[in-house]
Amino acid sequence: MKTIDKNVVYIGWVSFFTDMSSNMVTTLLPVFVVYVLNEGVDKLGIIIAIATFISYAFRILFGYLSDKYQIVKPFLIAGYLLSTVSKPLLGFSHSFISVALLQGVERMGKAIRSASKDSLISSYVLNNEHGRTFGFHKMLDIAGELCGAFLIFVIFLFIAQDENSIRFIFKLTVIPGLIAVAIVIFLVKDAPKKMKKDKKVINREDYRLFPVLFIYFGFLFFIMSDQFFILKARDEGFSLSIIPLLVMMLTAVQTFMSYYGGVLSDKIGVIRVMLLSFVFGIFSISLLNINLWLAFAFLGLFTVFSLNAIRAYISEYAKSKGFVFGVFYGGVAVFSALGAIVIGYIWKNYGFENAVLISEAGMGVMFLTLLVWNIFEKSRYSRA
Repeated sequence: MKTIDKNVVYIGWVSFFTDMSSNMVTTLLPVFVVYVLNEGVDKLGIIIAIATFISYAFRILFGYLSDKYQIVKPFLIAGYLLSTVSKPLLGFSHSFISVALLQGVERMGKAIRSASKDSLISSYVLNNEHGRTFGFHKMLDIAGELCGAFLIFVIFLFIAQDENSIRFIFKLTVIPGLIAVAIVIFLVKDAPKKMKKDKKVINREDYRLFPVLFIYFGFLFFIMSDQFFILKARDEGFSLSIIPLLVMMLTAVQTFMSYYGGVLSDKIGVIRVMLLSFVFGIFSISLLNINLWLAFAFLGLFTVFSLNAIRAYISEYAKSKGFVFGVFYGGVAVFSALGAIVIGYIWKNYGFENAVLISEAGMGVMFLTLLVWNIFEKSRYSRA
C-alpha cells in the first residue's frame, strides 16, 4: 500500500498479536470475576477502573519522557514485554485482588508503550494522511481482537465451557504476546531523531486542543465499557460460547470500518466524525434492552470512529505529540476509571435501568457541547 509506510505495517502487526491476546482476557474477564470468583458488579467496576487508570494515567509521564529524551523503541519493547508476561498469570488467579493486581501490571505495560507507539506512527505518516495511517493501524489492531474472540469461540465449542477452559485461554495468551515482542525487537525501526530547536517539551499552542479532548473525556465517563456489555449479555442468558460471537461482532465492525473512518476524517474533518461517533455511542447504550447484537455493533462504530478521529486530530495539530498523546491517554484514564466505578455502583445498588438512564443523559450533554463548540469555532474563524 503506497500511502502506508512499511514501519507502520510492522507496528500494525505488533498490535494485531498483542490485541489478540488482550481480547482473550477482556472477553472473559467479566464472566471470570462475577461468575467464577463470585464477586459483584461493583468489584468488576473497580477492576476496570484500576486497569484503565493505570493504563492511561502513566501515559502522560511516558509521553513526556518520550518527547524529552526521544525514547521510542525501548519503551515499546519494555511495554509489550511487561504485558506479555502478566496476562498468562491470570490463569492462576483465585481472588479479586490478584486479578486487579495483574490487570494493573498488564496495563502499566500498555502505558509505557502507547504514547511512544502513536508518536512513532506519526513519524511515518506519508502524504500528510494522518487519518488514513491511524485508520490502517487500528484496522490491524482490531483484527487481532477479532481473532482472539474467534479463538475463544472455537475452544468453547470443541473443548469445554467451564472454569478450566477460561484459565487455559488466559495461559494461552503468552504465544501471541511473544510473537508481538519479537516483531518489535527485530522488525520495527525506531523513530528518526529530531533536531531540537529549543528545550521546551510542552508547546503552549497545544493547549488549544484541550476543549475537544475534554469533551471526549466527558463522553467516555458516561458510556459503558465493553465489559459491562458482556456482563449484560451474560445476565440475559447468553452462553459462554455465544459471548465471543458478540465480541466478534464488536471487533468485526471496527475492523471493517476503521480504515474507512480514517479516510472520512481526512475528507470531512475530525470534529464531524467525532459528532457522528457520539451518535453511535448513544445508540449503543439505547439498544442494550432491545437488541444486544446491534448494541455491540454500534459500540464498535463509536469506538473506532471516535478513536481514529481524536488520534488524527492530535497527530495533525499537536506540536509536542508525545506529550499531547500522553495528556489524551491520561484524561481517558481518569474519566473512564471514574465512569466505570460510578456505572458499576449504580448498576449494583440502583439497577441496570437507572445506569442506562444516567449514561444516555450524560452522553447527550457531551454531544450537544461538542456541537455548540464546533459552531462557535466556525463562526469565530469566519469573522477573523
